[in-house]
Amino acid sequence: MSFLEKFEYSFRAILPSPFSIAIILTLVVFALGYTVYDGNSFLAYSSEVSQAWEKDLWNSKLLAFAVQMMLMLILGHVLALSKPISNLLDRLTSLCSTNFRAIFFCAFFTIIIALFNWGLGLIFGAIFARKIAENASLKGIPINYPLVAAAGYSGLMVWHGGISGSAPIKVAEKGHLSNLGKNILDPDSLAKLPEAITYDQSIFSSMNIFVSILLLIVVPFALAFLAKFFKTTVPSIKTDTKIQESNTKLLFAEKIDQKSFLALSFGGLILIYLISKIWNLDATAFWAFSFISPNFINLLLLSLALIFHRSISQFLKGLDFAIGGASGILIQFPLYFGIMGIMKASGLITHISEYLISISTDFTFPLFTFFSAGLVNIFVPSGGGQWMVQGPIILKAALSLNVPISKAVMALAYGDQVTNMLQPFWALPLLGITKLKASQILPYTLICFVLGSAVFIIGLAIF
Repeated sequence: MSFLEKFEYSFRAILPSPFSIAIILTLVVFALGYTVYDGNSFLAYSSEVSQAWEKDLWNSKLLAFAVQMMLMLILGHVLALSKPISNLLDRLTSLCSTNFRAIFFCAFFTIIIALFNWGLGLIFGAIFARKIAENASLKGIPINYPLVAAAGYSGLMVWHGGISGSAPIKVAEKGHLSNLGKNILDPDSLAKLPEAITYDQSIFSSMNIFVSILLLIVVPFALAFLAKFFKTTVPSIKTDTKIQESNTKLLFAEKIDQKSFLALSFGGLILIYLISKIWNLDATAFWAFSFISPNFINLLLLSLALIFHRSISQFLKGLDFAIGGASGILIQFPLYFGIMGIMKASGLITHISEYLISISTDFTFPLFTFFSAGLVNIFVPSGGGQWMVQGPIILKAALSLNVPISKAVMALAYGDQVTNMLQPFWALPLLGITKLKASQILPYTLICFVLGSAVFIIGLAIF
């Protein structure tokens, strides 16, 4: 058994389903919390912590965040299934006339799309990889299909540093930082928190622009160069990833759904509203990109999806196809919110923060945050859920060490996204579309992990 086969086998043997992991983490955090609890009675601890768990489990603000993240994935997927995106993919596929070009362009365009929206990038990369395989099968072009699919998954290594990244987009909301830190920070520390961290400090900071451009250059070229060391074959694959038109005779009311007027007019009105909202901003707010929020991104995706599908009927077909991909967020996010409640009520957050502070300096803290976020992501494969668990710890430690909170947030984002190349949870939609197995792409995503880790560490060390 080769190293890569042992690596894939180890992950399959160690990691149960993400939902099982969320349950196990809840129980582990509950037990660890008791070891640092100030009181002596286990019954008192159980009562207090259980109430905190239930309170955050159904916290309306946190649940709203979960719905926002679900919509980003679903609407991004729906947009990727539209005819204009499908036509764009057909044009891009024509560029992939060799194995080198197929891998390079799949990684390059997937990374660009994922920097805009993680859901769209994930599905775009999957469908693009599939179309490349179909084209190669039709024209007899030998390619390494698993490596092409891994290139199509590379967007999940950059998404948290893009404009739909969970942590950066959440801290850009006014009042989020103070709300997150109110139960763990003293009044003086709470007063030091900014009202919001706008995108010019996080996503469009010089550090993140440097890192993103470097990834856009390094990952496609490195994967394409390494391709010559792996065997190629002409894939045998035929499928249609487009939404099929219905030929069923329609009733009068059903014809309304088929007409383009309703979808185009409503989608157009939403788009006009968003443009006017940006137009009315002053120069400072505009260049700080303060208009970008989860709601803004979701409205933009909704308007584009309606316009691109051109009818309510086609939009709903795409929605039915895409909605299953959000099931993990729906059931797991509340459990992560509950874990956060346990950590706050037991005092575990304070103890972990104090330990991080004791071993960190202003230089090493972002690096420690990067590595710890990468480790946590293997068990909590959700950027939003991870921010809710680790965010309070990062706030407390960053303030104590005088580390810019924006840099600490991006360090978490980098660590979270890079180990997506090891954790196959978010690869499930891609595997379903490409009809490949996790064991086939993991050896190549491991290469992405190594490349990405090097780039992120360089970025955190230089800036």
